[in-house]
Amino acid sequence: MTVVGGDGLARPEWAATDPLLQEYYDTEWGMPVRDEHGVYERICLEGFQSGLSWATILRKRPAFREVFADFDPDVVAGFGESDVERLMADPRIVRNRRKIEATIQNARATIALRDEGGLAELVWSFRPAETPQPSDHSEVPTISPESVALSKALRGKGFAFVGPTTMFALMEAIGMVDTHLVTSHRRGSSGVWPA
Repeated sequence: MTVVGGDGLARPEWAATDPLLQEYYDTEWGMPVRDEHGVYERICLEGFQSGLSWATILRKRPAFREVFADFDPDVVAGFGESDVERLMADPRIVRNRRKIEATIQNARATIALRDEGGLAELVWSFRPAETPQPSDHSEVPTISPESVALSKALRGKGFAFVGPTTMFALMEAIGMVDTHLVTSHRRGSSGVWPA
């Protein structure tokens, strides 16, 4: 079900009331991200989101970008134990040691993938042949055969916190699948999946 806002635009309930989520939904979520930096950042943020609300991560994103060198994999790959301790002491981000260590590990894995075509190319190679056509939030999947396969492939390349559900959320966020409700003003807006 979508909610028609004061601006006359239909959005899902999760993006209908919070101004930050509405801005994210209207301008960023589901738009194609095909560069290494963008895909790496979103893999990391989706990993941090695991078990939490996306609104929490979105509110903390400026701080995440600051402390993780704007998610530059070349910089983050050089982080050591002292950086982990510094990050664990920073109340502006999610202080989960395993997720922080995964972000560093994923930077190193991202760099290693450059010889094989790169992270973005690998991730996008799992784009499905079709995208869901949900008319209600209950019809939006949380996992797919492609997200399971992507998770397995990334784990095989040394990535962490890339489970199938997290990878489906990534696929939604970067436009690989279009799970905008069919009644949403954003349906088909990515250009990847024309309405």
